[in-house]
Amino acid sequence: MQVSSVLLFFVGGEIVDLVLQTGPVAKSVLLLLLAFSVLSWAVILSKWRLIRRAREQSGRFIRGFRKAQRLQDIASSAEQFRPSPLIGVFEGALEEFKRQMGTTGGIHNLGAIQRAMQVASSEEITRLERNVPWLAITGAVTPFIGLFGTVWGIIDAFHGLGTAGAATLRAVAPGISEALITTAAGLAAAIPAVIAYNLIIGSIREMATRNDDFILEMLNLVEHQQAPSLPEARR
Repeated sequence: MQVSSVLLFFVGGEIVDLVLQTGPVAKSVLLLLLAFSVLSWAVILSKWRLIRRAREQSGRFIRGFRKAQRLQDIASSAEQFRPSPLIGVFEGALEEFKRQMGTTGGIHNLGAIQRAMQVASSEEITRLERNVPWLAITGAVTPFIGLFGTVWGIIDAFHGLGTAGAATLRAVAPGISEALITTAAGLAAAIPAVIAYNLIIGSIREMATRNDDFILEMLNLVEHQQAPSLPEARR
């Protein structure tokens, strides 16, 4: 255990030394990669908390919705499930429902209620997707930024060898190892961003599907509650 701790300390110290010994271009590349990494991790953590809460509240809201018999019963308790995207969909339907009830005293256009819910669902999914493209940008761009720093460092190392006139492995190895630090940093920034992007997008697509299912359930509830007011019921 002590040997491994010493080894980790030594390797970490070596990496810090390599970073400190890099040129101004490599340091600029590393700072840029660090900024990408910090921002991407901020997005990852915030979206993870948001999606976790939205999933939990959606499950609770659906259970309450399926037990309710009237829209008024659901509306009175909907606010406590606010992080769920289903609340926005429900409120879109409720607003259109009240508008039609206030105008004609009954529901005459289920299509308008469906469209209102679809618009609200799109807005909720857009809210969940906000800042997620940053992860895709980080995953796509940072490896190339790191590669640029490596290529620049290798060019600089070989230029120094040509000037010094000593083309030995001992002479070229330090410069190349310093240059490769930027590639490693680029991959370290890109890999978590790519993994998180795919997981987050998958979770958002799952919520979009749940929204679509909820729209159908909501239409059924409205149709059953206001069946006498619908044209189909009068025939």
